[in-house]
Amino acid sequence: MTSKDRLPDWLRSALLEDDHRLVFSSQTLEETQERVSDVFKPHRLDPLGKSGALEARLHSVGLGKVSYHRLAYGSDVQIDPERLERFYLIQMPLRGQAEIVSDQDCITSGQTLASVLNPTARVKMRWSHDCDQLMLRIDREAMELACSRHLGHPLRAPLCFHPQLHWRAEPCWYNLIAYITRLLHESPQATREPLIAPQLEQLIITTLLTVQPHSYSDELHQGDRRLAPRHVKRVEEYIEEHAQEPLTPAQLAAVAGVSLRTLYTGFHDFRYQSPMEYLRNVRLHRVREALLADDGSGSITEIAIRWGFTHMGRFSQIYRMTFGEPPSETRRRAGQ
Repeated sequence: MTSKDRLPDWLRSALLEDDHRLVFSSQTLEETQERVSDVFKPHRLDPLGKSGALEARLHSVGLGKVSYHRLAYGSDVQIDPERLERFYLIQMPLRGQAEIVSDQDCITSGQTLASVLNPTARVKMRWSHDCDQLMLRIDREAMELACSRHLGHPLRAPLCFHPQLHWRAEPCWYNLIAYITRLLHESPQATREPLIAPQLEQLIITTLLTVQPHSYSDELHQGDRRLAPRHVKRVEEYIEEHAQEPLTPAQLAAVAGVSLRTLYTGFHDFRYQSPMEYLRNVRLHRVREALLADDGSGSITEIAIRWGFTHMGRFSQIYRMTFGEPPSETRRRAGQ
């Protein structure tokens, strides 16, 4: 192990000093799955070794809409949370490795490579028996609200981060983790101070928005080298203006004046989604706007069909994954 890979003392002991931060310690699969589900979300947990015995432990501390965790299972496991839906999750291994499939991206995360999981991505993970990770759980609504405020307008589509973060090579992020970890160790009461915890929450959210590429990076960093090419922006503008019309990938490529391959590559590299996923998200937001208006413009089914969603079961599932609630709940709140 090189000196670069060796963990400093403050990182090696992160969150372990205070017994009050220990959420649970268990050797049983059932208890481990239940307790981790309580903190994050219900999921499937399967042992991969010959023995199902675990040496699991979870430490946690809350920082407003952000929570800081340290989790180890002590055994090879497979974790299937499907989609996170209501939060972003940054996983930073201190030891071992995690193999993660996030939609079409495959990541082998280790001591220098963290994973950033988006709420809308389909996720499945495998942790090695020695995997020990620091984790930040960030409330989706708080993250997207912060991004919207920085942009000066509502988000047109879900905020999606690039799934790989070289967390120990990125000075802003690494020093942020160092600061928070040392603060929690030296001043554990800081999280109970009403003026401090919200500041830490916003510091974490703003730093991630600044250092990690995402689907709105070019708008936040005008002049950044990762500005999307002209054909991507042309298609986005066309979709915004013609979202209610029947659109096909070939038609969008013709609008952009590029091949289908070039169009899809541009959207994947700079928006982390396909052009048709972008279209679907714009339409979902138009449905939500109509439901929130509650102006008697039609039933949920009628509004959904108007925006191109003909399979109501699939529409309801996608809507819930995108906004964290079923369309009926959106309309109910609008009525109130």
